[in-house]
Order: sequence, then structure tokens, then C-alpha cells
Amino acid sequence: MSAQPRPNRTTPGIAKLLPAYRRVRDTTVALCATLAPEDTVAQSMPDASPAKWHLAHTTWFFEQFLLAHFDPDYRRFHDGWDFLFNSYYQTVGPMHARPQRGLLTRPTLREVIDYRAYVDDAMENLLERRGNDGELSSRLALGLNHEQQHQELLLTDIQHLFSLNPLQPVFREAPAAAAAEPVAMAFIAGPHGIVEAGYAGDGFCYDNELPCHRELLHPHAIANRCITNAEFRDFIDDGGYRKPALWLSEGWDTVHREGWSHPLYWDEGMETAFTLAGRRAIEPSAPVCHVSFFEADAFARWAGARLPTEFEWESMAQDLPVEGNFADSGALRPLPASSNRSGTRMLQVFGDVWEWTASPYVGYPGYRPAAGAIGEYNGKFMCGQWVLRGGSCATPTGHVRATYRNFFHPAARWQFSGLRLARDL
Repeated sequence: MSAQPRPNRTTPGIAKLLPAYRRVRDTTVALCATLAPEDTVAQSMPDASPAKWHLAHTTWFFEQFLLAHFDPDYRRFHDGWDFLFNSYYQTVGPMHARPQRGLLTRPTLREVIDYRAYVDDAMENLLERRGNDGELSSRLALGLNHEQQHQELLLTDIQHLFSLNPLQPVFREAPAAAAAEPVAMAFIAGPHGIVEAGYAGDGFCYDNELPCHRELLHPHAIANRCITNAEFRDFIDDGGYRKPALWLSEGWDTVHREGWSHPLYWDEGMETAFTLAGRRAIEPSAPVCHVSFFEADAFARWAGARLPTEFEWESMAQDLPVEGNFADSGALRPLPASSNRSGTRMLQVFGDVWEWTASPYVGYPGYRPAAGAIGEYNGKFMCGQWVLRGGSCATPTGHVRATYRNFFHPAARWQFSGLRLARDL
């Protein structure tokens, strides 16, 4: 999930920039507090990255795109590290192969922490000298949001890594969920006709949320909550993974090739799931998560419904407060919807699970990527991926908004991805 910033219309100044910088940077390190050095080196699959690499790459981002750009006297911490910690910015230079990041035993974790401190000192000095520079504050906003994205990736990548360890280690203890009665599902009619879509505010957004434009919505309704583990279990028990008519062709091929029969992290008895707090009993009323677009789409078809388009989702969410179960809650897993609310109110719109939509990830009408390396942040990924909305239990509070567009390949399952149903009216 990546993109480019919308220029700020106001300049926050050093009084706001420096505390925000320190808060985000400290949070990333704090997420690693329970990890041993050995935990930070390993890479579980090509789509994931070691925690040590996340710590270094987010630091390289500030070094490359702020310090080297705004401070002519800045000297890089280590000349050879551009190659190691560049992710995909081809215009910056070559980079170490992504599937081999787990082979980087050197630099050590201690050296990476020293790297972060070196860059943080230089960044604080830069902000003290040029904190009122509008271009600098805009680039800083991008860097901080980029690091928050990697905070979420760090959590999901550690969960995948620990899930492959026979010892089933615990990343962080989390409180047991309180008993919850399931909330009855209800479909709520959404707006139809011509609607505005895309970001129209004054603050930060990514360029894939722009430009604000018009979309035509046909009459539809969206479910008041996400699909639960119990409901997805019904799909499985009814032979959902064995019925080709429910699946897109590529999805059916993927099910057979990968041997899928339930969501990622569920055990074969479908009684427990591996979480960041270790293996836990599956909570029936909690949102199902770690399902691919293919699985979400097949479930929707089985349920006689469909996935909402991203614009139906956005029009439903745009007037709601951005509140929910985010990473800061400490739960580190999706939680059941509150049962003391009526069926006429949307629940779990933000947090808990990223919600797959029926929309391919493409640029909005009039979209233009930025020139130079920053333009590589987003536009070049608009091929073969699908949009998710809403954030998850691993997303930092304050990071998402109604127009925020996440995107992944349709077979991806290691993120906290779930679904909400929609139907035509």
C-alpha cells in the first residue's frame, strides 16, 4: 500500500512536525520490543520482509527523500546501504532482490538501530532549521505515513513468520475477548445517482485518492457489519471450497494449487487460529480475516450477494467518524461487532479488517503520477490488484480515512483482510 502526498495547503511548522516525527519513529521501535534479534532477520516468504529490513527501509526513506534532497551538507550513514534498503525505486538505483532480504544477516540489528538514531538526529536538525518549508512538510507527511504503513506490515509479517514456527511463539499478549452475541445482519440502502469520490480535504492524502471526481452508483444496499468466522464456517461446511461454480477461474486454480480449505492460520479442525497473541480459539462472532479476494468473492456469490464497489463503500463511509479497533487498542485481532447497536447503523467500517471490494486498483479519471522517483510510490502498481478499504486491527490510529485505498493481489491472505456484503436493489 503506497502512494504520493497531496501538497499541504497550510504549513504546520516545527511545533507540530517534530513531535509527529518522534511519535511515529518511536512507535516503530516500540513494536519490536518483544522481538529477539533473531526474530528480526528471518523472512517467511517473498511477499513479507524481515522486521530489521522494515526498521532500516523506513529510515532510508527519510535519508533518501528528505535529507539528501533538502540538506546539501548531509552525509549518508553508510554508502552501501542504498542498495540494501531501497525497496522498488528504480530511478534511485539498483536494489537487493526482495525475496532475499532474509539473507541479510549484516548489517546487524544494533547497526540498524544506530542508523535510525543517526538519521533521526539529522532529521530533527533539518526540521529545526527548515520546519516552515512547505515542500519539506509535505514530503515529511509522506515519510511518516509511509512508516505507518510499514508498522502494519511489520505486524503482519511477524505473524506470518511466527505461524511457521512449530513452537507457535507469542508476539504480544492480548486480553481475551469478552463474550459477544452476534449482531443480526441487515442491509442498508446506500446513496445512488451521481456522487463525489476521492479526497477533497485540506490535509494529507495519497495521490491514488485523487483527483476528486464523479461516479455513478446504481441502487444498492450494503451490510451493516463484516462477515463473521461463524458465517464463513457455514460456507466451508456447505462445500464452498469444493464448488467450482462459486469461484473465478483463477481463484479456483489457486485453491487447488495451494490446497486451500479454510482461511489462513486456521487449524485443520477449524477450532483455533494463529494470532499475534499465539494460537487462540476462533471467535465465532469476530470478523473472518486472512482471506483472499478470491475467497471473499466466492463467499459473496455463495451468500447470494456480491462485494461492494469501492465507491459504494466510500459513499457509505464518508460521513462516519473514523473510529474502530486499530492497532493502538492492543487487541491485535478483529473483534466482534457491538451487540447493543441497532441494525440500522453501520458497524466495523474502520479498523478490524481491511474489506475487499469489487473494484480493480486503477487510477481515477485524470490521475497523473508525480515526476521522478516519488512517482514510483504508487502509479506503477495499478495492474492486477484489487482495492481494500477501511483499515484493520494492525493499522495505526489516525492513518486511514474514508477515501484511503489499500491494494493487494487477489490471492494475498497474510494481511488482516475480510469482507462485507452488498447487493443490488
